[in-house]
Amino acid sequence: MRTGADPDRLESATQMPAALTAHYRCPSDLVSFGVTGQLSSSPDFFELGGITCYGRRSVRSIAATTDDVDVAREVFQGAGRVCLPFDFSEVVANLQLEHYRLTRHGLFDRISGAGASRNLYYVLRPMLSVSVRKYLQRLSLSGWENIQFPQWPVDFTVENLMEHAMKLALQSSGLTSVPFIWFWPEGVPSCAVMTHDVEAQAGIDFCDRLMDLDDEYGIKSAFQLVPEHRYELSEAFLETFRRRGFEVNVHDLNHDGQLFHNREQFLERSARINEYGRRFRTKGFRAGIMYRRQDWFDALDFSYDMSVPNVAHLEPQRGGCCTVMPYFIGNMLEIPLTTIQDYSLFHVLGDYSTQLWKKQIDMISSRNGLISFIAHPDYLIDTRARVVYAELLSHLRDLRTEGRVWLTLPAEVDRWWRNRSQMALVRAGDSWRVEGPDCHRARVAYASLEGDRVVYALDRSRCD
Repeated sequence: MRTGADPDRLESATQMPAALTAHYRCPSDLVSFGVTGQLSSSPDFFELGGITCYGRRSVRSIAATTDDVDVAREVFQGAGRVCLPFDFSEVVANLQLEHYRLTRHGLFDRISGAGASRNLYYVLRPMLSVSVRKYLQRLSLSGWENIQFPQWPVDFTVENLMEHAMKLALQSSGLTSVPFIWFWPEGVPSCAVMTHDVEAQAGIDFCDRLMDLDDEYGIKSAFQLVPEHRYELSEAFLETFRRRGFEVNVHDLNHDGQLFHNREQFLERSARINEYGRRFRTKGFRAGIMYRRQDWFDALDFSYDMSVPNVAHLEPQRGGCCTVMPYFIGNMLEIPLTTIQDYSLFHVLGDYSTQLWKKQIDMISSRNGLISFIAHPDYLIDTRARVVYAELLSHLRDLRTEGRVWLTLPAEVDRWWRNRSQMALVRAGDSWRVEGPDCHRARVAYASLEGDRVVYALDRSRCD
């Protein structure tokens, strides 16, 4: 990193990057950010102080880093301004939207896992025994431990970039702290949601008992239901979830693994999916098997989606959004999956304990993120799995009792994050207040430097 940069080599500096202010909901005029020089025509991987990035970077930085791909020394800081050798918001979007997969993996991944082997598997799947399916799935996932990026078991690349940029802002502005709107309502440190994808008739038959189990721990959850071919869904059945305070969302169309096979088919299916969304009276969607093409999501008429994993080492489609926070894809909010699915835990890793779940919870909580789960009624019928799941519920209940987590439904996360995106900080004398929808639930926080690390503190004087 350099200071006192020659202004002739810098592009005009502007306000703080849109991705940074969207993440923190902080004032955008505290320090100016700009880009150093002309950007390359095509994206590639590079590092910023050890943080993995993917995007276009300045031609000058490419020439200066023939062997070392860390561009930290190409960052320039002057009075009240920061100039980066890349577009910060573009790099963040490339990670969240998994654009890095277009070159990091081969053609198989570029078409979202579609291929002859996958098609054949889903044709034969109904005829395969559970043991054979498990064997084939473990075989297809072999080598997952060797994947270096995203980082298992939770990837914080986007959060690391946000904090690095905030550090640069603090250093360049001369401020001791930067105010922002806290991530979650009432100043709660983190958020958690429980979701259940119902795959077959056995899962449908177990839904009542699963709602009873969730209720036993005072937890309401979201059930994702497949609208075609898998089972019958009457309005009376849908109403049983709503009446008990649970949430219903659309889960794919028929869960055959072909939703993103090609654009024309996707558009035809998405029109029917949207109709089911209206019939279900829901705002949420999740694709089957976590298959996804985020650049096609604009055809889905939902307020939020839950189809993107944080890190997808144990998913049929590799990749991951590299963040533990919700983010917008156009007008739709993405609520990413940030923990391992119950099926992967039990049947791929063979781990019938909450150890990995608790490790992920602790990691995500330490970064004030969203802790989201998928637990399938179809697999929780098994007593051994259900005992482990109950232990997880007990742990989540304890975290809520201790005030460490906002345990809520996906629709409430969607409502909060949308309202937060419309909130603004306004000066109130020598302090700040929040204005906008739901502002009475918002809390002012401050980012400051502790040594070389960004730390957060709530403005307790403004809290109830």
